[in-house]
Amino acid sequence: METTLVEILQTLRNEGYTEDFNLQTDCLTCKNGEFSLHPEDFHIDKFFRFEGDENDPGDSAILYAISSKKHPMKGVLVNAYGVYAEPLTNEMLDKLR
Repeated sequence: METTLVEILQTLRNEGYTEDFNLQTDCLTCKNGEFSLHPEDFHIDKFFRFEGDENDPGDSAILYAISSKKHPMKGVLVNAYGVYAEPLTNEMLDKLR
């Protein structure tokens, strides 16, 4: 069974989650900004939390497996949570919860 972020990321890649999404304040982007997905444009299929060392909260991350019907694509988003989380709109916060 996969236990690390890298192992789960590889499993998701094998399942077709090939895009790398970047988190913006109000949307996700990919392909160097060519596509923007707002909260109503994508679905979170799976997510995985990784708890870092208690002494280093920077190691805490969440991996999202995301799909979109608007732009037929599947990809991943890796984001910090807690103290190092990015500022987001309420719509994005609701979607990523």
